[in-house]
Amino acid sequence: MASSQSFEVTVVGGGLGGLTAALALRHRGLRVTVLEQAAELGEVGAGIQTAPNASRVLMGLGLRRQMEAIRTEPLDQVRRRWTDGRIVGLTSLGQRCKDEFNAPYWHYHRADLHRMLLEACADPAGPGPVVVVHTSSKVVEMDRTDPVRPVVVTEDGRRHGADVIIGADGVRSRVRDLMGAPDTLLFSGEMAYRALIPGDLIAADPATRWLVDRYQSTIWYGPDRHLVHYMIRGGDYLNVVACVPCTDAVRENWTLPATAQDLVEAFPGWDDRVPAMLSKAKEDVLAFALYYRRRDPVWLDGRVALLGDACHAMLPYQAQGASQAMEDAAVLAEELGAVTASGIEGALRRYVDRRAKHAGMVQDASLANKTFYHLADGPEQRARDEKLTNFDGESDVSYDWLWSGTPLNDPDLGAFSYQFAR
Repeated sequence: MASSQSFEVTVVGGGLGGLTAALALRHRGLRVTVLEQAAELGEVGAGIQTAPNASRVLMGLGLRRQMEAIRTEPLDQVRRRWTDGRIVGLTSLGQRCKDEFNAPYWHYHRADLHRMLLEACADPAGPGPVVVVHTSSKVVEMDRTDPVRPVVVTEDGRRHGADVIIGADGVRSRVRDLMGAPDTLLFSGEMAYRALIPGDLIAADPATRWLVDRYQSTIWYGPDRHLVHYMIRGGDYLNVVACVPCTDAVRENWTLPATAQDLVEAFPGWDDRVPAMLSKAKEDVLAFALYYRRRDPVWLDGRVALLGDACHAMLPYQAQGASQAMEDAAVLAEELGAVTASGIEGALRRYVDRRAKHAGMVQDASLANKTFYHLADGPEQRARDEKLTNFDGESDVSYDWLWSGTPLNDPDLGAFSYQFAR
């Protein structure tokens, strides 16, 4: 490990990407401060997955035991047809991921994963200086009078100077705006309903009990919309994500509350198992407008760099948004951890060089899946389904490049091998 302890990093944004970056930088001996605009740190009540590329990063940060305590493991990824639920694609996960990618594919409650990262950042027994976290710290200005010591100013007037500023503040990044980066945000025309359905309701109904008989990640394909569901917290909840054409109200407000009736009515004529499942979403249903960024050449300006959705927001059609932010975090820490303060600019350029192309490929593949998932019934749909049925081991997008992730070359973070008991 290089002698990097002499410089400081301020991470703006305390979400999954920001905290992974803070923890990875801490492991490199850097002094890290996280600024979060919310009064309390936390995540929305929804599910999330770490594919092998992200699991590998988190396990490289010493979090295997904590991950195992909160994860649910799906055995397969299943793709179903909207009218009758016929399976048109089946990809083994479980042991296959561990064998082929040396890391697992796991599901979590977002709040559990976020809490795990926050506790690791604050753990006094962990490697490197403890991460300092400030809540109620909305960044409103940036002062770069001193080019090697940028300063962010919060709404209450506090000034936070550092040798590096990282904007991990999401799809509507304030740091990005203050950098003067171009507006690359695009509206997809779609929205996602998100809901958690109690597992006991699912298990008690013969019409939905099949969902708990074998844990699977399931995608239903239909014209202009699709549906994803999987179990989290060991079966305590069924996580549901339903992507449909966006309403004007949701587009205008970005996020609005919804109901189980809204969910059911969004899937008219679908297989009877779909309304039987969706009607059990009794509370906390939310609708989110889906925005994404076009591939973006601007991730960096001097000693201010972007990470995650701030630079490569993508549609959720590969479930890779958080995973790509975690890859950003690993590469960023690898580069900054290898230099002293005089080498910061070069380290940040190498971070962008190593990550921008790969993240852009994931953005493009996620956007392509919008069309692939939502084909109207007809020749293209039948060709898609036949391809999925006959494809051995992979799906519409080859998972080899995606789940292998960005190569990590530093011995400290390269020791990500994860040996599983057979």
